[in-house]
Amino acid sequence: MDYLPLPDSAARQFIDSITIFEEYQRTRKQASQYAGGMYWKAQGPYEYLVKTQRDNSQERIGPRNEQTEWVYKEFTSRKTAVEDRLKTLRAALTDAQRLNKALKVGRTPAMVIDILQALEDAGLAEHFTVVGTHSLYAYESAAGVRIVQGALATQDVDLLWDARRRVRFITEMERSDVSMLQVLQRADSTFQRKEGQNETAINAKGFEVDFLRRMAEGDDPPPLPLLFRRG
Repeated sequence: MDYLPLPDSAARQFIDSITIFEEYQRTRKQASQYAGGMYWKAQGPYEYLVKTQRDNSQERIGPRNEQTEWVYKEFTSRKTAVEDRLKTLRAALTDAQRLNKALKVGRTPAMVIDILQALEDAGLAEHFTVVGTHSLYAYESAAGVRIVQGALATQDVDLLWDARRRVRFITEMERSDVSMLQVLQRADSTFQRKEGQNETAINAKGFEVDFLRRMAEGDDPPPLPLLFRRG
């Protein structure tokens, strides 16, 4: 396979971008622990600390006392600190993306990036691995080279689903109350199921997303009837 080395300036920018991105992801995960909020709710002569969740559900922590006062103060201060850090990192990430484009650091098709971002936002990214031609973009970035374009030209992306995590996957899908097709439509609203292929979606430009399963081994659970099981 023919390839060209990445220029030094682009290679340095790639390393810097990875550092920012990884810290952004770490902080984003940390910030999810502080989703929702806390407030004091009066009920008769008493006050209770209440924790609200992202879905607007509520949990009563306990009556107002020294311990719950500390819980409230700790939560609000940490939430503010983490959200401020995330905001700063998001701005740094935007700057890095602009430099990446100027220096031609990355060239993964925008459609693939949007799909992976949609999976990440839905909390499902860990269940899928990009395989096939589009995985070469990750290899060339890690190796600091550019593979000749002819080896990368394709109009579909293959996502390998790890069925060993099916219980967790189903739980997360039910909690999100979305189908895989709806997740893809967050990246491109024109995605539809491909007729006769329940595990392939195609958009209005003919770009396909194929969901593949790893070969069953040992005591692996049987496959789900289909991935697009809701909607």
